[in-house]
Amino acid sequence: MSKQYLKPLALAVSLALSLSACGKHEADQQKPAASSSAPASAGTTAMAGASKTVFDVSELGPMDEACKDFDQFVNAKWVAANPIPADRTRWGAFDKLAEDSLNTQHEIVENAARNAASAEAGSIQQKIGYLYASGMDEAAIEKAGFDPIKPKLEAIAALKNGKDVADYLNKSFADGDMQVFSFGSGADFKHAEMQIGYAFQSGLGLPTKDYYTDPKHADERKAYLAYVAKTLELTGVPAAEASKQADQVLAFETKLAEASFAPVELREPEHQYHFVSVKEADRITPHFSWEKFFAAQGVTIDKGFSLSQPKFFAEFDKLLATAPVAQWQAYLRFHVADDASPLLSKAFQDNKFDFYGKTLSGQPEQKPRWKRVLGAVNGSMGMALGQLYVDKMFKPEAKERAQELVDNVRNALKARIENLDWMSPETKAKAIAKWNTFLPKIGYPEKWRDWSGLQIKPGDYYGNVMAAAKYNYEYDIHKIGKPTDRKEWGMTPQTVNAYYNPSDNTINFPAAILQPPFFYANGDDAINYGGIGAVIGHEASHGFDDEGSQFDGAGNNVNWWTKEDRAKFDARADKLVEQFNEYTPIKDKPDVHVNGRLTLGENIGDLGGLNAAYDALQAALKKNPQEANSKIDGYTQDQRFFLNWARVWRGNIREKQALLQLNADPHAPASLRAIGAPSNMEAFAAAFQCKPGDPMVRSGDKQVKIW
Repeated sequence: MSKQYLKPLALAVSLALSLSACGKHEADQQKPAASSSAPASAGTTAMAGASKTVFDVSELGPMDEACKDFDQFVNAKWVAANPIPADRTRWGAFDKLAEDSLNTQHEIVENAARNAASAEAGSIQQKIGYLYASGMDEAAIEKAGFDPIKPKLEAIAALKNGKDVADYLNKSFADGDMQVFSFGSGADFKHAEMQIGYAFQSGLGLPTKDYYTDPKHADERKAYLAYVAKTLELTGVPAAEASKQADQVLAFETKLAEASFAPVELREPEHQYHFVSVKEADRITPHFSWEKFFAAQGVTIDKGFSLSQPKFFAEFDKLLATAPVAQWQAYLRFHVADDASPLLSKAFQDNKFDFYGKTLSGQPEQKPRWKRVLGAVNGSMGMALGQLYVDKMFKPEAKERAQELVDNVRNALKARIENLDWMSPETKAKAIAKWNTFLPKIGYPEKWRDWSGLQIKPGDYYGNVMAAAKYNYEYDIHKIGKPTDRKEWGMTPQTVNAYYNPSDNTINFPAAILQPPFFYANGDDAINYGGIGAVIGHEASHGFDDEGSQFDGAGNNVNWWTKEDRAKFDARADKLVEQFNEYTPIKDKPDVHVNGRLTLGENIGDLGGLNAAYDALQAALKKNPQEANSKIDGYTQDQRFFLNWARVWRGNIREKQALLQLNADPHAPASLRAIGAPSNMEAFAAAFQCKPGDPMVRSGDKQVKIW
């Protein structure tokens, strides 16, 4: 469950964009032009010196736009020339780089499928080949219809009371199929060196709790009812009965939603962790035995586990005791079919896309079959696929140069902490102690996972994905009671993203993001520090954002602040909340604002990260005065630094997806990330000769300075 607390750079383009999850991303890959053959100086990434380099300045707008709307200046031409593909809800720099990663992965899995029969028995190449091939066998999948889930549907139909429901859930979890809530391992918030169990709220089919009760989401609720009914009909439930059961499902989920925390509330550590003994948990859920649950999972709970949201679990228990078994059956029947829909026949796949893709997100067309199956491969064996991806794509020299950038940006962040004028020496010492324990991880894990226990068969798509789900679940929960492994990764190497994990104090940069436009092996320092340097700074700054700052260097949720310093930090953070609350990112909806509180952590990451990266650039340029004083394509090093920052956030998004993001995503819209942090920096104003009063200049009480 430590995955609950990862702080990704962007809404995950992860798992090959298979979830829409922290959905997914952006990155534009320019053709690198010739660069100087002069060797990079110490502390620099590379020397530029060429007249035409890795940033196409023809994409820029009129210079007078820079101080009005920097995103418009850098990205408007590109956005106008690059419409969103029909099978996507957004398109930009992250998405373009993610598409490149998908194409590479496609080559890998296609090759694995062609050679699976002759591959070494039990090898990851063979397993990935069989898994992918089984997903591409549409004829067999169509012929099977919903036969693969009939045993589960029959088990649900046989339930007679709440005790039967509890027993069913115990077995379902043991099979790696979670319903109602989620369960997994994670570092103990109070003793982070050890892994404990985490039970976490879940069980909803709509994006957040507000969708169940807020009048503005009435249309989505109506569409959801229709989707639930259609899903049930596809499993053989008569239309009238399916409609009745859909009402039961919505009523059931509404009760769960009312007892759930909203996304902004879940950012608080106190709402993520509630340690109890098994006996204490049983008192909260007298109709659901945690002792029996853990026995069914095959795990031993020592002193206790985190029943992370007691109110939610109390409501779950109440429903076990009071909800008619027919309502439980409708709820479980629907979610079994809904979860399995991507693995079943075309009717199920299309039905799910019509609601989650078209209705909720505004996506006109489904992704092609190979992308959807590749998403399942990533979800099932993502780290194994990552091993093949790294062998093909990631060079040792890229890791060495990235390590240099990580060191330089981290050192710049340390200097910023040491020179803060608002923090006392006592708190500074604790902050530096945390900085000293950062563990940067670059590219891929030092040790790859063992997949020998996973059985993948030719021609059984549903069975293969379920086998992987069970295998991965057991891998996760068997960490409970064992020491935390800080070197383990929570993101695959082929993911175009990066993350910070407060519970182990690690910053993580997968191989796939260490490419243009973030990182150029032959690019000038300004481009690299404005790209991957700012990403590094962003993740490191998460250790000191509103949530990360509540954890120490060991990953424990403890207060290392003086009362006065915390009040000063909160006051500065509140100004950043106010800044983003003012933004209205959807042109024809001026009453729709960003939630500055929900996005605060990411906005602190951007502001702190960009400042640290800028300082690191200045330190590098001091070692190379010739480069520091040169212009490339008519732009100074400082200008190119900010140009690349804005470029990585270029992109467009469909209105429905934008609304969904504003409701549920802790990341601000990309266009606002391009301007939010720079507008608070004197260095930006100086680089583009912006004046007080210009929209891109926040000064006086409006200016936000934290780290």
